[in-house]
Amino acid sequence: MIQSTENPDRIRTLLTRNLQEVFGEGDDARRRAAIAQLWAEDGVLYAPPGMIVGHEAIDSFAGALRATHPDFVYTPHGASQVLQDAGRLAWGSGRPGEAPAYTGWDVIIVKDGKIAALYVFLDEASDEHRQTASRPGL
Repeated sequence: MIQSTENPDRIRTLLTRNLQEVFGEGDDARRRAAIAQLWAEDGVLYAPPGMIVGHEAIDSFAGALRATHPDFVYTPHGASQVLQDAGRLAWGSGRPGEAPAYTGWDVIIVKDGKIAALYVFLDEASDEHRQTASRPGL
C-alpha cells in the first residue's frame, strides 16, 4: 500500500484557510497573497460554472463571487476529514448571525503541501445550487 506524503494537519489548514482567506476575503491583495501561499501554480478549481485553472483565474473567480455577496461569511460546519492526500470540509455561507443562504462541501487534493485541485459541491437544497443548475451548459 502506498502511503500519502501529505501532512493531515496541513490538509486541514488548507481547507480552512482557503475557505476564509480566499473565498471569504474581500481585500484583493490579501486574497492574492493567500492564493500564492495555499495553491499550486497550476491548481484547478472545479465549481459552477466550470473548471478554473491557475492563480489569476482563481483570484478572479473568488473576487467576482465575493462581490456578489460582500456581507456573507463562510462558516465551517463540523470537523474536516482527511484521507491520504485529500480532505473535505462542509460549510455554509450567509450573513453573520443568520441561517446560511447556501451550503456545500469543499474537497481538495493536495500535492507538495499546496492545493492541486478543489472540487466545490453545492448542496442541492440551496438556492445557489438551483440557480447554477438552471443555467445552460452547467
